[in-house]
Amino acid sequence: MIRTRRAGQAFAIGARLRAGVLGAACCCALVPAIAQDTPPRTALRVCQDPNNMPFSNTKGEGIENRIAELFGKALGLPVTYYSFPQRLAFFRNTLRFKLPGQDYPCDIVMGVPVGLDEVSVTKPYYRSTYALVFPKGKGMDQVASGEDFLKLDPAKLKSLRIGIYDRSPASQWLNRHGLLEQGVPYKIMSADPAQYPGEIVEHDLAEGKLDAVVVWGPIAGYFARRVKTPSLTVVPLKSEKGIRLDYQMAMGVRYGEREWKQQVEGLIESKAAEIQAILKEYGVPVVDASFGAPTN
Repeated sequence: MIRTRRAGQAFAIGARLRAGVLGAACCCALVPAIAQDTPPRTALRVCQDPNNMPFSNTKGEGIENRIAELFGKALGLPVTYYSFPQRLAFFRNTLRFKLPGQDYPCDIVMGVPVGLDEVSVTKPYYRSTYALVFPKGKGMDQVASGEDFLKLDPAKLKSLRIGIYDRSPASQWLNRHGLLEQGVPYKIMSADPAQYPGEIVEHDLAEGKLDAVVVWGPIAGYFARRVKTPSLTVVPLKSEKGIRLDYQMAMGVRYGEREWKQQVEGLIESKAAEIQAILKEYGVPVVDASFGAPTN
């Protein structure tokens, strides 16, 4: 019986890419998304999902929490968080939520995919990709790329149980290579706020209910590191023609706040080395443009 799982970031990447499921509609009155001049900031106010590791949580333990604290220190401002589950209407209920006579509750989303049109997207600060995760010692130790995996003995491939989130690029990738029957689909949206996208790795894969999983890279890298037994291997996958697996990640602010966006982009540039160190610490597979789909 397939258990439901919430895949994080908009994502199941394509939709929110980053844990991805954006959320619940609010019946409160909203004002237009275009922001006007803002008063001097007294805090760095961050919109976040309260349970979306490795990106964010209410304990401030995620990648985006760490980067927010880095930015807050650089700005000389305390960091505050406004939490809302990333399901439908996340942006409408956080970054763009404003009651008459009141201020916005938060001013920045620390992780959005480049190309998202619901917010004003900054320059990117990293690129990652979907990754294959599997335990060592199970007949796949020679696999160091997607191509290696697909060259395994056909009988071996047909025997695998491969966990994926439904409607994600991972399912497209399996279908492209004739492995859809081996896919074990997990629902991308769950009503249980306690569930999180990494469960597919640190529970079902680690416990042997699955032989491999294909998930968004930051989720793959972070949760594979948390599993001590068995030792897990993370293999970043390259995009293919017609199947996009790699995404550039940026930050999101409200449309109309040009100076604020420029300030954030300045921080992305000046703190690039520290940001990359944080990503490495969390096991994020950072890739370059060679992981993009062929253009011809």
